[in-house]
Amino acid sequence: MAGVVVVGASLGGLRAADALARSGYGGGITLVGDEPHPPYNRPPLSKEALVDEQEFEAIRLRSSSKGGAVNLVTGLHAVSADLSRGLVFFSNGSEMAFEGLVAATGLRPRALPIPKPGAGVLVLRTYADLLRLRGELAGVRDVAIIGAGFIGCALAASLTQLGYSVSVIAPEDVPMLRPLGEELGGALLRHHSAQGIKFGLSRLPVTIEGDARPERVVCNDGSSFDAQLVIEAVGSATNTEWLEGNGLELSDGILCDERLSFGGQGRFLAVGDVARFPNLAFDAVPRRVEHWGIAVDTGRYAGKALGRLLTSGEAEPAFKPMPAFWSDQFELRIQSFGMPGLVTDPAAIRVLEGDLDGEVVVGYYREDTLVGVVLVGFVQSHLKYRAAVAESLAAAGTSS
Repeated sequence: MAGVVVVGASLGGLRAADALARSGYGGGITLVGDEPHPPYNRPPLSKEALVDEQEFEAIRLRSSSKGGAVNLVTGLHAVSADLSRGLVFFSNGSEMAFEGLVAATGLRPRALPIPKPGAGVLVLRTYADLLRLRGELAGVRDVAIIGAGFIGCALAASLTQLGYSVSVIAPEDVPMLRPLGEELGGALLRHHSAQGIKFGLSRLPVTIEGDARPERVVCNDGSSFDAQLVIEAVGSATNTEWLEGNGLELSDGILCDERLSFGGQGRFLAVGDVARFPNLAFDAVPRRVEHWGIAVDTGRYAGKALGRLLTSGEAEPAFKPMPAFWSDQFELRIQSFGMPGLVTDPAAIRVLEGDLDGEVVVGYYREDTLVGVVLVGFVQSHLKYRAAVAESLAAAGTSS
């Protein structure tokens, strides 16, 4: 009998497979990944795995299921699926039948469509990317990072700590603008600049000059930044092509309902970065959330929900997580709870504790509802502010 196939041996995929095994589901569980490695943790790639040159075992993720309940297959890429027939087709010509499917195929980095040399321009998403970056850093003095989001800024901090001269180039006025807002992003700009990072903000790269390798990045305002190595951290695209032809909404990930289900049957669920779902703790707008914690939470929920559905026919309650993320940059621990990115009005972003140029807690409000907080420092206060967001949502008529 067909079992469950989890496509994507990611953090979310592994946690879904483990939760399904714990649910009492009696069928086979196959976890399929396109990389040659077993599942591993991605956030350290731009931080400690880079700075400390950690080997793969330091970031490998372990399954919590026992007795070989999950069959792991690596190095196999899904090319298509037929949901009506319950089949997934793979790059080696094989196929797998399923009665339940979990899509955990995540993201791939985007690359800028600008002139660039054939070598020395990298992205960082996989362990193979990390190994390539380590090799390319030999003999390099100047590194340019295109993109001032969390990955770009974490990379900049790590490479600065390793002694490289780092420039960060981006179109926004401040780093990490979308999740943090103008004021807090500006405070982090001042902090990171004081640590030696050079920022080229409010401008766009138009070419990466150099013959065999980069020499400089030239921007639309005529400015340029020396670089013998360039890292593009300009966002990602969702890996959904393998699900095309099934009548799904795939314009920005996989459109799901409030139970992470797609395709209208409840037997197909998406997890992690690729899942676009409404979090009814906040509102009914479907969104993708690219946080480590959401990959864990969606995986655990999907595995439990699918196991319950396939064994008893019952549905789990709606999935209403509390999004959370953190980033370590230099000596700073940045933590967030809720959805601060929902708030764009500067007047609705308020300092709750501390000072913007030191340790600080910033609150993000929609009307009178606290929908998110960001802590820079104040490490021991994270539970207090997580609870504050949950209580505010509950008082507004939602819950997390």
